[in-house]
Amino acid sequence: MDSERIELLINNQEVPTDRYSEIKDPGRLTDVVGYVAMGNVHHVDQAVQAAYQAFLSWKKTSLEERMTLLSHAAKVLKDETLPLSSTMSRETGMLLKVSQSEINLAIRVIQVTLEHAEDFLRPIQMEDENSWVSIEKRPIGVIAGIVPWNAPMVLTMQKVAPALVAGNTVVIKPSPNAPMSVSIALKKIASLFPAGVINVIHGESDIGSALNKHPLVRKISFTGGGNIAKQIMKDAADSLKSIQFELGGNDPAIVLDDANLDEVIPKIVNRVFWRSGQICIAVKRIYVPNVMYESFYSKMCEIVDEFKIGHSLDERSTFGPVNNNNQYQYVKGLVSRIKLGSAKIVELGKRLEPEQWNNGYYLQPAIVRDVDPMQEIVTCEQFGPVIPLIPYRTDEEVIQMANKTEYGLGSSVWTCDFERALRISREMEAGMTFINGHGQSRLGHEFMPFGGVKQSGIGRENSEVGLAEFIEYHAINYHKPQKS
Repeated sequence: MDSERIELLINNQEVPTDRYSEIKDPGRLTDVVGYVAMGNVHHVDQAVQAAYQAFLSWKKTSLEERMTLLSHAAKVLKDETLPLSSTMSRETGMLLKVSQSEINLAIRVIQVTLEHAEDFLRPIQMEDENSWVSIEKRPIGVIAGIVPWNAPMVLTMQKVAPALVAGNTVVIKPSPNAPMSVSIALKKIASLFPAGVINVIHGESDIGSALNKHPLVRKISFTGGGNIAKQIMKDAADSLKSIQFELGGNDPAIVLDDANLDEVIPKIVNRVFWRSGQICIAVKRIYVPNVMYESFYSKMCEIVDEFKIGHSLDERSTFGPVNNNNQYQYVKGLVSRIKLGSAKIVELGKRLEPEQWNNGYYLQPAIVRDVDPMQEIVTCEQFGPVIPLIPYRTDEEVIQMANKTEYGLGSSVWTCDFERALRISREMEAGMTFINGHGQSRLGHEFMPFGGVKQSGIGRENSEVGLAEFIEYHAINYHKPQKS
């Protein structure tokens, strides 16, 4: 396959630079997917200035026109699904069907945003005999959107769609580990909009810092890790910028003693190893009652051992590589440390092309049993294909163990008893709890605010609550003349 060249996008113009990053296929490290222009501080200023100038007129554009253009953007994604998903799979290592489903979800993000926009953005007005009040929602200004590599398209659209429909302009910084498909899509979408409404800048942490510190950036929306979020908060502090963070998770799945394991285990396995475990709301630890621990472990091993590990574009593959060397080495280190302890770890799955194993970031899915509740693999966010099973005795004990973490993104409860599940769900210290599933249903995608508590985030995405992240409230109070 030919390698593609991706430039910066500033004011609807492609901007070349003097330095390009080589993007390699995580499943074929000898294959170069493309070359991406790396910006400098001057480019950051150009992009923000372009976004600011565009904002001055874009904020006055009618809501109807903004919604129409975003509807056209959704159609662009639909029309470009096949080439975009192929590029995304080659740069992320995700299976092709996973990339295709992500683009479909990104389209749905735009559609859901549009469904909520008109009602949410409408002013609220009231009056009595003495005065008239209008509570109005106006755009913030230039939004810096910083997105990660694991689900680049949908996480970009969760920032772009609500920001633009509310009347803001954006400067997007894709992850250096998966910048191509997002940049290609945004270039096509940007051509629908006035120049400067959508800008794309590439670079490492210094570029991100310059973007976050720029005085014309009014809000930073970031999805990623907690350490980077802390640095962003410092960068934002001098100008008191608003922030919105969707950060890591260590999502517990609590299996209750009345659960039907034949139904439950395949669903849990899917949510553990989706994207090879590289998703913020993947199940990252499983709590199983003592009385069914052995049965659960055996059944789970049988299912996981059927995974076929291979390249993202290999139609036989059901399990792909991890995305980058840092994550690969981190997960390998976790596995090595587990093997040195008392817990038992089993690595499963079948290698499709053993001769290519060292030419990609391939890891076998692994299950850890007989693990201490406070062991590293239980308390960390592994963000990879290793899952611990932790036994428990009572509902009260498992609630306490599940909440004993600084993470609080998602959680799930698996049972035949809805009332019992609901009671436990309401005890979870998490932004979201799912019952007999792990992830949002179609109805959930439409109405659930997405985000976490504690160190899993600040603010929310999705639904009307997500739209509220991209507006400022402006209250107007008219005092009527009083009759003498």
